[in-house]
Amino acid sequence: MATRENPFRNLPQVQKLLELPAARSLSERFGHRAVTHALRSTLAELREQIGSGLLAAAPDVDTVLARSGERLADEVRPGLRRTINATGIVLHTNLGRAPLAREAIDAVADASSAYCNLEFDLETGRRGSRTQALEPLLEQVTGAEAALAVNNGAAAVLLALSALSRGGEVIVSRGELVEIGGGFRVPDVIRQGGARLVEVGSTNKTRLDDYRAAITPETRVLLKVHQSNFRTIGFTAETGMAELAGLAREHDLLVVADLGSGLLHRTPGTTEPTVGEALAAGADLVTCSGDKLLGGPQAGLILGSSEAVDPLRRHPLLRAVRLDKMSLAALEATLRLHRDRPERIPVLRMLGQSEEELQARAERLMAMVGSGEVEPSDAFAGGGSLPEERIASRALALAPPMGPDEAAALLRSGEPAVVGRIRQDRLLFDMLTVADEDLAELAEALKAVAA
Repeated sequence: MATRENPFRNLPQVQKLLELPAARSLSERFGHRAVTHALRSTLAELREQIGSGLLAAAPDVDTVLARSGERLADEVRPGLRRTINATGIVLHTNLGRAPLAREAIDAVADASSAYCNLEFDLETGRRGSRTQALEPLLEQVTGAEAALAVNNGAAAVLLALSALSRGGEVIVSRGELVEIGGGFRVPDVIRQGGARLVEVGSTNKTRLDDYRAAITPETRVLLKVHQSNFRTIGFTAETGMAELAGLAREHDLLVVADLGSGLLHRTPGTTEPTVGEALAAGADLVTCSGDKLLGGPQAGLILGSSEAVDPLRRHPLLRAVRLDKMSLAALEATLRLHRDRPERIPVLRMLGQSEEELQARAERLMAMVGSGEVEPSDAFAGGGSLPEERIASRALALAPPMGPDEAAALLRSGEPAVVGRIRQDRLLFDMLTVADEDLAELAEALKAVAA
């Protein structure tokens, strides 16, 4: 009776595999140690499949090497990958918010590829401030008397309240006790800053007399938080910045305004206040983010009077929330564009597109793909900016044969990844957030899905 061949014996040895030209080619690309580890892992996986009956026989050498090569490629694939944003949400938090201008990208490369004068004054040869080049620019583009920058918007609020209100009271309207991304709530920030929260008014109405009645000798700050990621509509009333500032002057208090989105230039058709408008209305300190409507890197901007900003410079928390050199370089370059050439900032350029431009881009993409339909779409600024303010856009709609969920997963796995929207069993690719230079790659990805 013939004995059955043992499939385990036909699995190649690691050392024999390493001597083959294909393995040597992998070693040149990924390194000898990584290839050895991948081969061992692949062989262990094959043994497990043979033992469980999933494989009746050992695969040939070429298959083992191919599987190992795929494993190596997956292992070196970066976690952060370039993605084409076809969602129509300009400041998509999950997709990295604001894309940087070319000038900001070049500034990051220059600052990070060699030494730089991060905290060194080239004129005096002594230690300098890491924000010494940034602060004059912030003052120029906002009209603030003094300025500071930290690593994000939440840090800016926390530093401001820690320095200006610790041990005292912070008065804020109940309608402005907002929660931003990741469960980050204004009451938590106030408590973390060492102050006591005093709520005034109601969810939908807060009048000046509500603030006035709540002021005590322990009050330090009147806090106004812009509703940057939601809207209260209907039977509503709120106290304006100028009114609040007038009340603060009567009682020798400070007004801190958290604007969130960081709008520097008035955008037609929007109700979002600009930083300059808040300062002109009497805010002592304004905080906002750098990677929203400002169009720069993740950062928190602090702008206001010298009297309000100086205590923040001396606070020990400042070191914990300071910006790194790459973010500083990107922010400085972005602010220069705001001052000189705002049309170069991708976020502002996207928000300023006409429906005719978007229609033409969608038609070009449809012609390149060879299928689909162009239809009207509602786009949004996103990222906690301009809530409920719809932007008229255009999208290419595709009905993939494999089903929308499977097609969307396939697009996310590509290089670059592609993210769109699903509506009524169709995939929508909104042109507001797709650049002309992305069309060729996007078309190739969509053709593979539509085939």
